Amino acid sequence: MTAKGTFDTAGWDAQAPFVERDGVSIGLVTMSKTFHGDLTATSVVHLLTASTQVEDSRSYVALERIEGTLDGRAGAFVVQHNAVSDRGEQSLRISVVPDSATGELRGLRGEMDIIIAPDGSHSYTFDYTFDFAL
Repeated sequence: MTAKGTFDTAGWDAQAPFVERDGVSIGLVTMSKTFHGDLTATSVVHLLTASTQVEDSRSYVALERIEGTLDGRAGAFVVQHNAVSDRGEQSLRISVVPDSATGELRGLRGEMDIIIAPDGSHSYTFDYTFDFAL
């Protein structure tokens, strides 16, 4: 199954870097999202970021707890982000943490893609299944 829609971000709360040496900074950021479309939900994202002296070389890993309704089913689940920008060549993988789903979303598995439009708006495509054996 595939869910599609948009989301808004808010509250980019960046703490001062806790490691900053030789032009490399590692820091923590917390932010929130509101999802619209096939996934109607809110979330809190906790990011661990790394920035380098090369503007287009950086990365982040994150855990995001999403709570709301997907395909008419209410519950919550956690996704893990792994993002790298290697001199502008970007990769991003967002996947459901196995067995993290609760409520009617129990058994959820899947991968999410995020698209950022030239105007800065965000959309998502979420390919998912349910493991009904759980």
